[in-house]
Amino acid sequence: MSRIGKQPVEIPAEVSVDLDGDKISIKGPKGELSMDIAYGVDVSLQEEDGQKKIVVKNKDNSKTSRSLWGTVRALIQNMIVGVTEGFKKVLELHGVGYKMAVQGKKLVLHLGFSHPIELEIPADLTVEVEKEKLTVSGVDKQRVGQFAAEIRALRKVEPYKGKGFRYEGEQFIKKEGKKAVASE
Repeated sequence: MSRIGKQPVEIPAEVSVDLDGDKISIKGPKGELSMDIAYGVDVSLQEEDGQKKIVVKNKDNSKTSRSLWGTVRALIQNMIVGVTEGFKKVLELHGVGYKMAVQGKKLVLHLGFSHPIELEIPADLTVEVEKEKLTVSGVDKQRVGQFAAEIRALRKVEPYKGKGFRYEGEQFIKKEGKKAVASE
């Protein structure tokens, strides 16, 4: 039985939730998100002591509904956090000569290739560049993480010198280079 699925999701006062069949829409101060509810999972609104809550239950006891029960609850919780607080990922760029800048709706990266890389910034995300730090923020946790991962994949951390993109606070181990063999 899902421990996460059992817990109800509390709805803050500034958030409005609309359940329409198998679709849930959540509106808050930072934006609006909607999601299709998975088959085999039942979502309902309840009110206790003036506090609104979303309760997720599995319809039948099949393997798919049991596996989706906690996932759907976690996705709804992420939607509520997204429309109230938002999500952000911070990337750090290390390397001599590596540069990045936001020009209009494009992110321009100079990563040691023969040409600059231009990425189109999605409309629902905001990207800020401050020296060697790049911040991707938005209301949808999956979209923020995916765009940050796409940027990081352009120049991952190189294991010998540590050049490339890393997430803020990410630890990596430098490899030891080749050593010259002492001649006899």
